[in-house]
Amino acid sequence: MEQIKLDVQIREELGTRKVKRIRSENFFPGVIYGSEIKSTPIKIDRRIYERIQRQHHGETIIFQLNVLREGKQFSEYYALVKEEQLDPVTDNVTHVDFNRISLTEKIEVKVPVTAKGEPIGVKRDSGSLDHVLWELDIVCLPTAIPQHLEVEVSHLEIGDSVHVKDIVLPEGVVTNHDLEAIVFYVAPPMKEDIAAPAEKVEVEVIKEKKEPAAEKKAEVPEKKEEKK
Repeated sequence: MEQIKLDVQIREELGTRKVKRIRSENFFPGVIYGSEIKSTPIKIDRRIYERIQRQHHGETIIFQLNVLREGKQFSEYYALVKEEQLDPVTDNVTHVDFNRISLTEKIEVKVPVTAKGEPIGVKRDSGSLDHVLWELDIVCLPTAIPQHLEVEVSHLEIGDSVHVKDIVLPEGVVTNHDLEAIVFYVAPPMKEDIAAPAEKVEVEVIKEKKEPAAEKKAEVPEKKEEKK
């Protein structure tokens, strides 16, 4: 793996006000950590750091940090980026933590997993490729860290999957990840449930035929004969 040299300066100015001044000068603060050294506060030239990150976007970079104090070399470390803090509005880097490493000692890092080719199950059978595991934990010497792990998927049919155990790792690289974990899976096409048009059901309305009301005969009161 390529090692990139980066000049950084010992940061004597500590505290919120000092940090604001550092950023106004187009630098940003950082810290170098390591198990055998005391953490070292530093400041980094924004333009140089961001140019390196653009050129190596998505790659794991080994930095050869040339630590300066008042323009003179103070020390030199090999390091990996442990954490980047970004401004939520501008997305600019506001702080970086580095982890010091030894080029002769194995370390555990994450590397991206990418797919190569188009699965048969996608091209022929209209399935979809599910990318389940995007990064894999590996253990190796810093100089043996691959930029990414490419997995051939063109032979996969509907229902087929690639597990961690199926990935061919470069020489000197091992993983402690669950070997049965799924990395890629070809899912069948989604079926659209098309509702059948509802048939128009004609409901026969039977109305009862009302009989005409029987005419009532008018009752004529009987006339009583008057006695003479």
